[in-house]
Order: sequence, then structure tokens, then C-alpha cells
Amino acid sequence: MAVPSGTSPPHKTLQAPELDPESPSLGKRPGPWPPRMEPLPADHSFNPKALGTWARRTGYKSNLSGESASTASEVEIGMSDNSMNGSANNVIKGPHADQLPNRDLENGAQTNGHKDHEKLKPPPSHAAAAAPPHPGGVPPNAVVFNPQKAKASSEPEAANHPQNSGPFRMESARAYKQESEVDMMSQSQDADDALMNKHSHMKYEIRERPGLVPLIVYGIQHYLSIVGSLILIPLVIVPAAGGTDEDVAKVISTMLLVSGISTLLHSFFGSRLPLIQGASFVYLAPALAIIYLPKNISRPANERFKHTMRDLQGAVIISSLFQLVVGYSGLMSILLRAINPVVVAPTVAAVGLAFFTYGFPYVGTCVEIGIPQILVVLIFALYLRRVSIFGHKIFQVYAVPLGLAIVWAYAFLLTETGNYDYEGCTIGHPPRNGTVDLPFPSNCTNQLFTQKQCRTDISHALSKSSWFRVPYPFQWGSPSFDWKTGIIMIAASVIASVDSVGSYHATSLLVASRAPTPGVVSRSIGLEGLTCALAGLWGTGAGATTLTENVHTIAVTKMGSRRAVQFGATVLIVLSLVGKIGGFLATIPQVIVAALLVIMWTMLAALGLSNLRYSETGSSRNVLIVGLSLFLSLSIPAYFQQYDAGSASLIFEQSYFPYYQQFTVSSHGPIKTSSAGLNDVLNTVLSLHMVIAFLVAFILDNTVPGSKQERGTYIWTKATAARNEPAVVKDYGLPFGLGRFFSWVRWVGM
Repeated sequence: MAVPSGTSPPHKTLQAPELDPESPSLGKRPGPWPPRMEPLPADHSFNPKALGTWARRTGYKSNLSGESASTASEVEIGMSDNSMNGSANNVIKGPHADQLPNRDLENGAQTNGHKDHEKLKPPPSHAAAAAPPHPGGVPPNAVVFNPQKAKASSEPEAANHPQNSGPFRMESARAYKQESEVDMMSQSQDADDALMNKHSHMKYEIRERPGLVPLIVYGIQHYLSIVGSLILIPLVIVPAAGGTDEDVAKVISTMLLVSGISTLLHSFFGSRLPLIQGASFVYLAPALAIIYLPKNISRPANERFKHTMRDLQGAVIISSLFQLVVGYSGLMSILLRAINPVVVAPTVAAVGLAFFTYGFPYVGTCVEIGIPQILVVLIFALYLRRVSIFGHKIFQVYAVPLGLAIVWAYAFLLTETGNYDYEGCTIGHPPRNGTVDLPFPSNCTNQLFTQKQCRTDISHALSKSSWFRVPYPFQWGSPSFDWKTGIIMIAASVIASVDSVGSYHATSLLVASRAPTPGVVSRSIGLEGLTCALAGLWGTGAGATTLTENVHTIAVTKMGSRRAVQFGATVLIVLSLVGKIGGFLATIPQVIVAALLVIMWTMLAALGLSNLRYSETGSSRNVLIVGLSLFLSLSIPAYFQQYDAGSASLIFEQSYFPYYQQFTVSSHGPIKTSSAGLNDVLNTVLSLHMVIAFLVAFILDNTVPGSKQERGTYIWTKATAARNEPAVVKDYGLPFGLGRFFSWVRWVGM
């Protein structure tokens, strides 16, 4: 309709977004209500340093109301072309819409350096209509948004009666930030729990270069904080496969070498995020299932370890080929549309919950050491987490290595003071008749078992290890390739890829300018396939993938620079060449290993469930999907493991049978077809907790209707926008100018 001359065109009234009745954010008002608005000056400057991370620039708020709950809809802000993409109800239109400056929605500051308290001047076209400051802070002719009148004012007849045609002002978002943080804090009851949302407090972001001293301190600190994830898997796999103490030391050194090389490759040619690559717990259950296949358990004791390691090598290499194809073919870019927090959360949580039959039952074999180990780590990580020494939260960051050192020393004192010395029943000193060893008396059974679990001088790995040793490929022999073990390990690689997707997204919130593009994610998954192939060639017994625990470490240490991770990876490679270090770590008593794994698996389950903070956690849809996924991930495998278990004819070592019984399912599972190999594969794969959790969550989340806000769909940067932003290109672009050679491969690049 024509507007009378002399009258300024009416401003369109912003409509409030439709509220989800199940949203926990229902009824919350983001700041002062109603908001006050006025025109903003034109400003097209771009200052990545002022904007901080992509989460900060886009106003991302990761609280219980979901990734997009604090905004009207999915809006991309801060594009190089100053475009804003969203629903029709959320796009501000008008004659001066293109003059909106890039703003920091979290701090309410402009990117050109203006401070919050500086008065915003209206555009020249509205200079005459601008009203002087009002004593009350609200101009007399300012447009005031009223949600009750929004619908009425948007109807056609409302345009005939323009009201409040004066300028509008958008109030600084600082008040909204403060209220949002208070609300988030009221839910967590602790400032440290909201650390991942305070990305602006990072000491170093992804491309920053710390000085020499911070580089050394933070680089070593990064790896010490997750030492449990780096060394505990060999301490479980090798004894289960029948390896000796010397074999444990060799595998630990190999694990350190492969982890260092894989981390360097990932930081240069993968996602380029400061994520450590190592033997993930995702591969532990499939590895144990392969170890306890009938063909491996029936081998002679002196041949069992090397043959089993060859099977593991071949299985890991086959799974790496699968990841290479999925990543570098661009298939991962398509799968990203179906992988969301509601899928990632129960899948990763099931990885940690799967070992409940191993955790405390093994700790109970020597309670005087196992229980103190759990308590010490909990005291450091929870009760002393706020204690700072020289500005560093030592107890929170180093809870695992400090707890390990203290309890290990305590166990050493118990051994040296003779608490486990039993006359005539000492391991290594059997009764003799001259030069002939006699069998131990029957009453020594309990004493021998206690000594084996509690004494710290049982292992001879340190004395047998050489000072200098270079781990080399095929050190256990040529890999053995079998389609059955390959499929079992491929199932693990699928879960590892899902886990990595969640880690990429969470880490980018902390340190990067924006989230990676689908092409960067595909490239990263493809490179993880390459690092898994290296793990298979060197024979670590598990694949090398992104360590989920690393995300928590970044949030706690506030160190997001990839330089620190690269320095630590170099140190790790050097340490792997010192054989005595691997030998020393191999002497950790098994009961201490079990106690530390209780903490590590607990953290893994918690980190998995923390992905739900991106979705609507109060939604009945999500609650049912996650709850059913977790329950069935424990119940269905229990059915497979208990089915006809009494008919199993396998013979196990007495000390391992109670804890690894669940991995013998291939010989007695409920699936019995005419193909014995197919029976082994299906019974084993469907008895893996993480596989069941993934299948249930993946199917339900992608078939049950739900909004993007409710599902918490991960936001990935669009390739077209990323190529136009220098900060994003510097964050994720390939180094040494390699990006220009792969510019045509859009599905694995920018």
C-alpha cells in the first residue's frame, strides 16, 4: 500500500518465535523485557581477535535450553558478506538492514573496537529524526516490542496505521549475557561446570603461539592430564592376550610413538584442532572380543600373544580402510546430517558403561589399594579442584597422575614393609627340596592370589627393558587378515567416527573462529583412517582416534593452541624411544589400573552425556530416545552374553574369567545360522554395548519428528562462507599452501 508523502515508512514488527511447549527455556526472558531498539551505524569491519571464537561471535549459548534456544532460529551472523540467514520471522528487513554492524552478541560490543558504553549514532538518513537522550533511558518515540501485539501489528491492516515511526534501538546484549550466565550457573551450581561456555576466557586460542616457557609447560601438562587414556589400554589388552611383562612395556612404548605421530598428522592435515590422537576406549571392547575368539584362546600359551596381536593388526588395518573411504570419498559429509547430539550422547556414554563388570569387581581383589586409588582421584578432582598453586589448578588438571603416584608409592610401602609376606607362600620363592621346586601347599591359594594383585614387585618389566629401543612396524609379525575380525573392528571405527564428530564440534566452540565445515570433518575422519593404519602396522592392539577426554582437558587448562599439542606430541615421540619408560609404566599393579579405569570410564560416560547440552534435554522425545538407547545398550548385550553361557567349553585363566566372560559370546550366542563365521560376527557385534546404543539412537533420532532446536542439530560452517572468511581459512586450511592443490575436492576441504 502506498505510504503518504512526508511520512516515514513503517518499521516491520519482529515476531516472537514459536515456543516449543516442551522446551525448558519456556517463559525465560533473555534480558530486560520488552527490549528497546534504535538504528545501528554502518560498520563492516572485521576483527577476529575482538570477536573471539565462532560461538562467541554468533551468540552461541550452550545451556540446557539447547544450542538455538536462546535465539529465534538458526541464524548465521558475522558472514563476510554481512548476510544473515534464518527464518522469515527472524530476518531484520528495512532500508538500513545492510548497515547493521558485525556485533559481539555475547559482550554487546562492536567489532570495530567501540565499547559498550559508547553511544551509538543513528544513520545519516535518520539523523533528523533521532531524539535526544531521555532521562529515563528510553527515547519518547522509540519502538517498543510487545509480544502480545506482534501478531496484530504484522497483519495487513496494521500497515495502514504506522505507529512509533521514529528510530529504534537494539539494546546492548550485555544484560542478556549476564542473565544467561546466571541462569546457566543456577543449573550447574558451579562456575567450573560452565567453563566450556566461557570460551572468551581461553588463555590461548587455536592459532596463538605461546612463548617458550608456556609452550613447554602447557604442552607437557596437556598430555599428563590424559595419561590414563594413553597407557591404560595396553595394560589391559596385553595380559588378556597372554603377553609377558616385557610385552606390556613394548606395547606401551609403541602406543606413545603412534600417538605422537598421529597427533602431529592430525594437527597439520586433519581438523587442525588441538586434539590428541591415541588409543580410544572405543576399540577396547572389540579388541577383547577378538582376543577371546575360540581360535585365539585355544592356541598354545607361548604362541598365543603374537598370533593374537597379528589378528588385531589385520582387523585395525581393515577398519582403517573403511574410515579412509568414508572420509575421503565425501560420504561423511552426507552422514553428518544424521549425526546429532541425541545420537552421540548415548553412544559415547555406552562405551564407558560397558565395563561395569570389570571396574569394581577387579578393584575388590585388593581393596586396601584399589579403594584408596578411587578416593584419592575423586578428592583431587572434586574437592580440591578450586585450589590453585601458582595460578594453576594442579589437583584438577593432574588428578589422575598425582593420584597414581601417591597410591603407587603407598602400595610400594605396603609391599616393602612385609604386609604381603607369607611364610612358605611367596610368589617367586616356591618351597624347594634341594634344587627341585615343590608345589605350593593347598592353603596358599588365597595368599598367592592376594600377592599377585597387591604386590608391586611382581612385574619385572623395568629390569628387562632396554634403555633405548625404537618401535618398528610388524614387530609382532605380518598382520593376519580375517573378514570376521575386520567386521568387528569396523563396528568400532563407526563409533569412533561418531565420537570424533562430537569432539570436533565441542572443541571448535572453545578455540576456533567458527565450526569446521563438513568437508573439514570428512578430511579429519579420513586422516583418522590413516592413523589407524599406522596403529595397525606398528601393532598397538587398538586404533588411533580422537580422545574424547581431550575436550575436557582443553576446557580446564584453557590451552587451545595447536602449538602446545604439537610440542607435546614431539616429546611423546622422544619418550617412546626410551625403553625404560615403557618398562616403568608396565609395572603399575593391575588393581591400580582397574581403579584408574573406573575414573576414566566414568568421565567418558559423563562426557558422552554432556553432548545433550546442545539439545532440548527436557523434551520427552529426547528423554525417551536417550533413556531407551542406554537401557537397551546394557540389556541386549546381557541377553547375548548370558544365552547358553554354561555350554561354553573354553578354558580361561582363573584370574581373568570373571572379568572377560562377556567377550566369549561368539561361542554361545543366540544367533545360530549355517555359517559359523557369520554366527561369530553377529553374536559379537550385537553384544557390544556401544553398537546397540548407536543403532537405537540413530534410528529413533532420524525417524521421530523433532525440530532442529529440539534435536540440537550440530551447526557446521558452510563451505561458501568459510572460503570468504580469512579467520576460518587460517583455522582449518591446509598448511604449506597445500590447500590450493585440493581446492577442487570440496567434500574434503574448505
